[in-house]
Amino acid sequence: MKTALVIGATGLTGGELVRLLLNDTRFDSVKIFVRRSVAIVHDKLEEFIVNFDEVEKWKKWLKGDVLYSAMGTTIRKAGSKEAQYKIDYTYQYQVAKSAAANGVKEYVLISAAGSGVDSKIFYSRMKGELERDIKKLPFETIHIIRPGMLAGDRKESRTGEHIAIGIMKAISAIPGLGRLKPIEGRQVAQAMINATFRHVTGIHSYTMGEVFSLAARVS
Repeated sequence: MKTALVIGATGLTGGELVRLLLNDTRFDSVKIFVRRSVAIVHDKLEEFIVNFDEVEKWKKWLKGDVLYSAMGTTIRKAGSKEAQYKIDYTYQYQVAKSAAANGVKEYVLISAAGSGVDSKIFYSRMKGELERDIKKLPFETIHIIRPGMLAGDRKESRTGEHIAIGIMKAISAIPGLGRLKPIEGRQVAQAMINATFRHVTGIHSYTMGEVFSLAARVS
């Protein structure tokens, strides 16, 4: 039986991840670290309301078997590139660093397709920098999930994203381009859990097409 730690539990994929973990008998405890309550009552769930600007004050609670990182935002929601970087890079890195120092052995990160430290696109470069620095932390196992565009019901409306998803669905219908199909948040969440039960060590990255396969994998 495992103890899962989750950050990003209030987002599209993070919310799905928490629900899947709570229903997965291989986990006997699910600890979520959030800025606001998710309003879920469950025997397996421990909810910690925290300030991500002050990880030092609560890092002692980051103890378990695997840390799942599903945190992320947009420039529009964050308000600036600097604010987005704090959420998408700084918070996630500081939490991961603290968890590794506490002896957590496994880390599963949602990154993004096209991430790279040399990218000219801010978002892709930011994700690449996080991947690079996470790989230096002393986890026994690191899984980096790089999905394509996420589909699913979000709490906030993203008109531009809905249009883009429709376009990508049409493109993915072209023979040979199926891997470009938008992926549901629940599928990404299942891929994160399935990665854990591959029972491997070292660093592993999954491309868009591989994320679909991983999500469908029977553990």
